[in-house]
Amino acid sequence: MRHDKLQKELELLALLADNHHYTVSEICEQTGISKRSMYYYLNFFEQAGFKLENHNGIYQLSRQSPFFRHLFDIINFTEDEAVTLQRLLLQVDTPDAVIAKLKRKFERFYDFHILSDETLRRKNAQIVSTLYDAVKYERQVWLRGYSSPNSNTTSDRLVEPFHFMNNNREVRCYEIASGMNKTFKLSRMDSVEMLDEEWQHRDEHKEVFTDIFMFSGEERHHVVLRMGRLATNLIREEYPASEPHITAEDDSHWLLDIEVCSFLGIGRFILGLYDDIEVLGGDDLKAYLREKSKALIKSSTFKK
Repeated sequence: MRHDKLQKELELLALLADNHHYTVSEICEQTGISKRSMYYYLNFFEQAGFKLENHNGIYQLSRQSPFFRHLFDIINFTEDEAVTLQRLLLQVDTPDAVIAKLKRKFERFYDFHILSDETLRRKNAQIVSTLYDAVKYERQVWLRGYSSPNSNTTSDRLVEPFHFMNNNREVRCYEIASGMNKTFKLSRMDSVEMLDEEWQHRDEHKEVFTDIFMFSGEERHHVVLRMGRLATNLIREEYPASEPHITAEDDSHWLLDIEVCSFLGIGRFILGLYDDIEVLGGDDLKAYLREKSKALIKSSTFKK
């Protein structure tokens, strides 16, 4: 019967819309559809206006397809509504299966790690919503009418947004024209237009990182120190954020395994306690300390 065939088509449509793991062969085995019929359906879905994505042999119907976008606009919560509902769900401690299912659905569909748990400013609702979708679906966007105080200009910027910052007031993007990662303030944008083009420079996306010494930058340097009791106590007191990165080696030595943006902060710490610290990892750090030591010796004035 036609109804049975329609049911099969709808089941396949739902599976492809949420597919992250299954290859064509696995879908055919799971649904009882032949490969020939499977490719027929894929071609039919594309002709019907659905956007088909292929990630290493795993086919998926893009949620940017017009049908999904229309359905999403009808039933979608705004981000502030979704965050509010998620907060209410998290307050429910009862081991209820329905509550647990709702939590999983909200977390999977809205990707709360992208948005911080702050009330969205209404004037930026459209901008934040569009950027949110661009981050979630990995799409390029036009930042229309962006006002830059540095160049004293207003221009459109083609970017790949990938990380919200400062309670959604800023967004970290890779700018296509300059080939650089930049932080853009939402308050300086007139509007945002999401494109169909996917990210093309994923490997070049770099977030701003702040180390425990409060130095910030894109690059990170991995270092390992062996510290005595004095150095360990001091770094714990002066830089509490170091605690998760400290492990005991024995009764009198501790290891600090951490990433830093600059050698200035950690360099000052090491040189001030050079007899209680040994650098185990980080050739660049060792070279930096050697140059600093030479400069200190050269600039010192010894009086007899």
